[in-house]
Amino acid sequence: MIHKTAIVAQEAQVCGDVEIGPWTVIGPKVKIGSGVKIGNSCLIDGSTVIGAGCQIFNGAVIGSVPQDLKYKGEDTKLIIGENNIIREYTTINLGTVEKGLTQVGDNNLIMAYSHIAHDCMVGDNCVLANCATLAGHVTIEDRAVIGGLVAIHQFTRVGKMSIIGGCSKVVQDIPPFSTCDGHPAKVYGLNLVGLRRAQISSKIISDLKIAFKILFFLGLNKASAVEKARKDIPQSPEAAYLLDFINSSSRGVARANRAPQEESL
Repeated sequence: MIHKTAIVAQEAQVCGDVEIGPWTVIGPKVKIGSGVKIGNSCLIDGSTVIGAGCQIFNGAVIGSVPQDLKYKGEDTKLIIGENNIIREYTTINLGTVEKGLTQVGDNNLIMAYSHIAHDCMVGDNCVLANCATLAGHVTIEDRAVIGGLVAIHQFTRVGKMSIIGGCSKVVQDIPPFSTCDGHPAKVYGLNLVGLRRAQISSKIISDLKIAFKILFFLGLNKASAVEKARKDIPQSPEAAYLLDFINSSSRGVARANRAPQEESL
């Protein structure tokens, strides 16, 4: 059902079962999939695709132009996957000509007042708590949890199954499977809760604990730490992914807190 006060451009492609609340505006290049529910006073604009089953709450602004002075009106895109929950007053911008695309995967919870800037890539099953702020070109990998009021610097990569504590300032890549916190964010240990929820085996978790000690808490440089970890632990897909992530980081990886938490390591 489309409320009588909503404004939906004739050119917009909206499935017949979509619900659109009062005073919401849908632009001419928008495509909205089946079962989407859009609340009151939202704006959905630009070349934006919203996948089936998404819920968009009051006041959200989706597909607005990038907050980038280099943007000159190019026809860039925003693609949002299926079954996402996008809470009140969230803003998600189009891409810029540099990449051309901002993308959000499936089954994410994006809480109120969060901001996803131009050219960001958000994976699947992520949580962005209230006022999480992603600068341009940030990558959030699958099952990551971003705490409330976290600010993430442009071009930063947040590894899968990591968790960042509220109010953290993120200026370097966050390693996968990690618990990070602080200003700037530092590595405290493994995200054991996230790993167990993802049904990662106890053997692999044990190997990752050893890898984290080598990588972050022995005082080795990156090359030496990665080499030692490859020799000392079995190369499961998770361990290999962790080491490849560390080795390929162009921004550098968040440093360790001085001492690991006993439960995490």
